[in-house]
Amino acid sequence: MRPIFIFVQLLVICTGLFFGSALVPNSASATDPSFDCSKTAHDAEELICNDDELAALDNQLAGVYQAAQHNFPEEERKNLKTIQQGWIKGRNDCWKSDDLRNCIKAAYESRTTELQIQAGLITRPEPVQYRCDGGEYDFLTAIFYHETVLPVVVLTRINGQDTRQVIAYHTRSGRGAKYSGQNVLFWSKNNEAMVEWNDDKLKCKEISTLTDSSHP
Repeated sequence: MRPIFIFVQLLVICTGLFFGSALVPNSASATDPSFDCSKTAHDAEELICNDDELAALDNQLAGVYQAAQHNFPEEERKNLKTIQQGWIKGRNDCWKSDDLRNCIKAAYESRTTELQIQAGLITRPEPVQYRCDGGEYDFLTAIFYHETVLPVVVLTRINGQDTRQVIAYHTRSGRGAKYSGQNVLFWSKNNEAMVEWNDDKLKCKEISTLTDSSHP
């Protein structure tokens, strides 16, 4: 029986959403972030308030979050808010990074991308299904997103009712398309793919393109 693509909650590198001390964006100019810069309490906040690009990313994320709230079912909005509140500390912890600005920028871009997918703000491309060998899981489903802030692939390993999923981000590669996620490396070229998932190394070949057009 052909495996059915089942979308489960994305494993995310950065969880939640940062809008300073508030979760709802306020009115701001093109270079002002969505939070009140007179009340900054962390190095990350101060940098955002003094960096036009980071401020713009903050506003972009604020808009995506607001749209996501409308798309999430009522019962899931509380959890969405909790995740966002938890991310405040994680985003502010970028001060521990060797490159504070790059850490903040990456956090905004990855979170915005994840919300675009989770909330169905980007039309889901056709899933591509692979048959793999060399691991416990026989099938791999890949959905390649190119219209999100960052190009990503959502990978799902399927074996009957057992499903595992991760989001992987496009990285530079000299051979085919390469994506990197939490404990996952994925390369694709033409109708073939190679996957390193935890300790498993898989060689996969495309067998079909799924036609389910529903959002994950």
